[in-house]
Amino acid sequence: GGGQMGSGIAHVFALAGFPVTLIDVAPAVLDKAMASIAANLERQVKKGGISEADAKAALARLSPAGTLSAAAGSDLVVEAVPERFELKKQVFEALDAACAPEAILASNTSSLPITRLAAVTRRPAKVVGMHFMNPVPVMKLVELIKGVETSEDTLETVKALTLKLGKTPA
Repeated sequence: GGGQMGSGIAHVFALAGFPVTLIDVAPAVLDKAMASIAANLERQVKKGGISEADAKAALARLSPAGTLSAAAGSDLVVEAVPERFELKKQVFEALDAACAPEAILASNTSSLPITRLAAVTRRPAKVVGMHFMNPVPVMKLVELIKGVETSEDTLETVKALTLKLGKTPA
């Protein structure tokens, strides 16, 4: 999702050096997300937090897309759609079909059980909660949530990644 949370998550991943595909089915939401990320990066430059080169490089790492199939080559997908189970279920089923079996599927949910989301996939050991706090570029804490079948390897991989983002896993 390219809303406030999704765009913030894309922002921090791109700024940390990762190529990011920001997916939303609504073109207007994608356009707004890309503009918001550019404005937030520029704000960071003006405050002296990052260089102009860092901001430009982060923007160059972002690729907007309108279909979930664009996630096919991803090692990690962080879902950030509204907190409605049926919507998240549809997204996880589509991501499970589109992504390689070794890809980790994470949800930014703050209220839905990870075990329930993992159950709609063929990879429950590779499903984890990665709950970012708002505003994502500013807040350091990321709550990591295991489902019943989430593997320790998945949790440790996501924890290490969270640290690479400059965030604090909890």
